Amino acid sequence: MAVSDTTQIHQFTCLDANFGVLVHDTESGTTIAFDVPHAGAYEQALEEKGWKLTHILITHHHWDHVQGLGELKQKTGARVIGPERSRQKIAELDRTVEDGDGVLCGPYEITAIATPGHTLDQISWYIPSIGFAHTGDTLFSLGCGRVFEGDMEMMWSSLSKLARKLPDDTAIYCGHEYTEANARFALTIEPENADLKARAQEVAELRSRNAPTLPTTMAREKAANPFLRAAEPTVAAALGMTGKSAAEIFAEIRTRKDNA
Repeated sequence: MAVSDTTQIHQFTCLDANFGVLVHDTESGTTIAFDVPHAGAYEQALEEKGWKLTHILITHHHWDHVQGLGELKQKTGARVIGPERSRQKIAELDRTVEDGDGVLCGPYEITAIATPGHTLDQISWYIPSIGFAHTGDTLFSLGCGRVFEGDMEMMWSSLSKLARKLPDDTAIYCGHEYTEANARFALTIEPENADLKARAQEVAELRSRNAPTLPTTMAREKAANPFLRAAEPTVAAALGMTGKSAAEIFAEIRTRKDNA
């Protein structure tokens, strides 16, 4: 039986606008948590599902992704894996990884994809066998993270890397429920983008009943997310930046979002 047939994925809210994500294999009992914004929320989710946590994968060191890590590790004994660049910032790491490293968690072969820009240590996690990726605070639905520790060119390179490496049907999970605000901004960049307009309507309907807008897919983001579309001639034209590099256009879009 394929691991995709024995996999269950549970997404739930943490803090104000964070997501917790658990990936569980019913055959082996393996359960993986992605980031720990709040230990209590994870404990409740695990209890509700009847799952035992075996691994915790960390995307980056920001407090709203790791503040519950120490408590959850202590209570569950889960093995913690995160970026090598986080080694001096996250005390609970049992193993660190760099770009392209593989990690085996039960039946799941997981690839670490370095996607710096938001932070220098940011890792996105990809599980090809189940078509799953967790992009932390690099790629959001219809958006991307703020550029805090890297620079604009670095962030554009990371987003482009995800677009190249992740197949279109990959389910994208990330750290936050920011899609509604992202949609409003995206429409200021590409108001005539039919895919974007359809997605914005869908998002408004989902949020009206407090339903999550995630996961998304890489195909949907390529079609509607302006931060991934900086290399598109239509986006350059819309911004009056025809002839400029994709990195320059991305920087303009990110700056506008920062100032919105």
